[in-house]
Amino acid sequence: MKRPWEADPAATMARRLGRSPEDLGNTDRVNGCPDIWELDNGDIAVIGRDLTDLHKRQLPPDAAIAEDERLVIIPRNTLISAKADIPDA
Repeated sequence: MKRPWEADPAATMARRLGRSPEDLGNTDRVNGCPDIWELDNGDIAVIGRDLTDLHKRQLPPDAAIAEDERLVIIPRNTLISAKADIPDA
């Protein structure tokens, strides 16, 4: 069954949205770098901690995580710093 949207594996990182993890104090450059990137096709890539197993059973009825999806958590300051880079429409 074809889904309405599929991630394009050929898409590449085009630009960071917001400040770098180092600027925000969210990384030691060894244990991960929570980040948000716009891909060259306009889709968004989020780098964060995989907490799929923990949150999957807590989802509201109108939310779902497919077998090939993961729920990731990023620091609040990462999303806030990206706000200026995200268009309104």
